Amino acid sequence: MRKNFGAQTALFPMPVFIIGTYDENMIPDAMNAAWGGISEENEISICVSAGHKTTKNLLKTGAFTVSIADEKNMISADYVGIVSGNDVNNKIENAKWTVLKSEHVNAPLFEELPLALECRVKSYDENACRLVGEIVNLSVDESILDEDGEIDMSKFVPITYNPFHHTYIKLGETVGTAFSDGKKLEK
Repeated sequence: MRKNFGAQTALFPMPVFIIGTYDENMIPDAMNAAWGGISEENEISICVSAGHKTTKNLLKTGAFTVSIADEKNMISADYVGIVSGNDVNNKIENAKWTVLKSEHVNAPLFEELPLALECRVKSYDENACRLVGEIVNLSVDESILDEDGEIDMSKFVPITYNPFHHTYIKLGETVGTAFSDGKKLEK
């Protein structure tokens, strides 16, 4: 038997994206966003309303970064989602993050967040709150690479937003191999 809950914003897992931007004075800002994902091979789409400082910034600069929040940075990631850059100018300082200038776009990277997409603004629809970014680079800190220089997910513990209970959950171990394990059911 199933129970109906009606229309809800309840897709799981929901990534915890940290969108990084600069304002016109090169002051970095960040916000927490959960409604988004990859929408094309080199494209990310995120729901971001027009009133956010981050949205105003990226529309001026044409660029942003999307870091993936992890277990180590959960408190700071939550903080930048609670506090508005329209009201607090030193969000990044309060979050205790170190700003690195992206080499590929006019937007900040945060040293403490080891995995980030560097993006150019492709489009923004204010009515739908839909930001589309062209991914121009994946920036990864060496701390989450293996000895062959590949990303080692056992060294990176991303978190996901739980919309059912308003909590964060860490993602864990590998349970299978994509595009392979399902072949066991082929006839």
